[in-house]
Amino acid sequence: MNHNDTLLHRMRRMAGILLHPTSLPGIYGIGDLGPEARKFVDFLQEAGQHLWQTLPVGPTGWFHCPYQCYSSFAGEPLLISPDLLAEEGLLSEEDLAQQPDFPADHVDFEAVAAYKKQLFDKAYSRFTKLEKRDPLYKEFEVFCDRESWLEDYAMFMAIRKSKDESHWLTWEKKYRRPTKSQKAVIQRELEQEIAYEKFLQWLFFRQWKALKKYANDHDVLLIGDIPIFVAEDSADVWAEPSMFLLDKDGFPTVVSGVPPDYFSETGQRWGNPLYNWKQHKKTGFAWWIRRFETMFELCDIVRIDHFRGLESYWEIPADEETALNGKWAPGPGADFFRAVFDHFGEDVPIIAEDLGTITDEVRALRDDFGLPGMKILQFAFEDYDSAYLPYNQPYNSVCYTGTHDNDTTAGWYEKASERVRDRVRRYMNTDGSQISWDFIRTCLGSPARFAIAPIQDLLCQGSESRMNTPGVAEGNWTYRFRSGLLTSDIAGRLREMTHLFGR
Repeated sequence: MNHNDTLLHRMRRMAGILLHPTSLPGIYGIGDLGPEARKFVDFLQEAGQHLWQTLPVGPTGWFHCPYQCYSSFAGEPLLISPDLLAEEGLLSEEDLAQQPDFPADHVDFEAVAAYKKQLFDKAYSRFTKLEKRDPLYKEFEVFCDRESWLEDYAMFMAIRKSKDESHWLTWEKKYRRPTKSQKAVIQRELEQEIAYEKFLQWLFFRQWKALKKYANDHDVLLIGDIPIFVAEDSADVWAEPSMFLLDKDGFPTVVSGVPPDYFSETGQRWGNPLYNWKQHKKTGFAWWIRRFETMFELCDIVRIDHFRGLESYWEIPADEETALNGKWAPGPGADFFRAVFDHFGEDVPIIAEDLGTITDEVRALRDDFGLPGMKILQFAFEDYDSAYLPYNQPYNSVCYTGTHDNDTTAGWYEKASERVRDRVRRYMNTDGSQISWDFIRTCLGSPARFAIAPIQDLLCQGSESRMNTPGVAEGNWTYRFRSGLLTSDIAGRLREMTHLFGR
């Protein structure tokens, strides 16, 4: 197979913006899939951008981290738009007449969850009164029949909520490890709660697919993000324990993380259960292929987070408190990608997040399957030899000013050493007074196939607008930008610069 003639390779040079939907403005306390998302697509079109990259959109847990979700397949209900529910007649104008005084520049997840729950309850109450022949009800039934992951996910979430949101490993055995007959009993016991969870997923998927269509109709492609690992407290581990390295009680024997790197001096102990790759290989990687199928329903291109873990991964004994005493263990490698390409054919548009400790074997796996890697400009100026410098970037790559794990470019530059700042100024021929735009211009001018900047850099925002600080558990993922900041002047400037560099 010629992996250098895939759909991704046939795409033209393009540019785009990294923005998680929760960061959109709006009156409901969190960005969602409604009118503001469409306005953002309109802005991208006006600005000559053809890519919108998001973070993972699964249902998040305690710290609201999109890389630790309750499911690899489900969507985040908090992204459901109340405005679109009103358009469908599932909410009334009166239902939306008043909102709490939500902050405009960050998400108060707890307050949003409480507010939206009462809206969703009202919408579900109206939905249950529909006749079975109603088109909405028929559409819901088709969705439930089609999504093979939905039954387990809905049951998992219904049980979890009936147990005061406790971790599934603390449940009684009949819930923790239910037999087929016990699942039938749970289905009867929690029938309405399970149906409610399915209803929320149906709403999410129909709204997301409508947004994807709107984006595609405006010549914008969506780049989704697939976390390589899943959360321990997830429907994935609960429903399919044989796919993970667990003890007889369901507890992980080893967990995920990374050794020390440029994000963290002590490494990171992520704590996710690790895959039983032998079992995955026996099934032809069927679970992963289903996961990709769901992702390609939602987006046009998929970024695999922590791609290097598919070649080899950092395995930490579960009883270790830090990542320091881990070891490298072999991943599924080429067998994995051969199964994916055999299933989908040549046109599998995947971006490899190849940051961190990268070896020749990881590079070979990426290149053998023609996958573009990532080049981060903020990493480029420590030495003259850096692979991240634009003149070292290959065409088959994606250039970023920074990612959700980096400080904003303005914040990074402010904290950088004078040696690095001097090198940046000389390289970009600038006085540094508009450093975010200097980075965007350099990114757009790179040889890389795609050039992407986080929304914070487009808005020249500082460290207070950072999305995530790796290794810090709390205070992340809450960033929002205020309505009105994305002006026609910014769109015009970005469009001119984008066209100047042939994107």
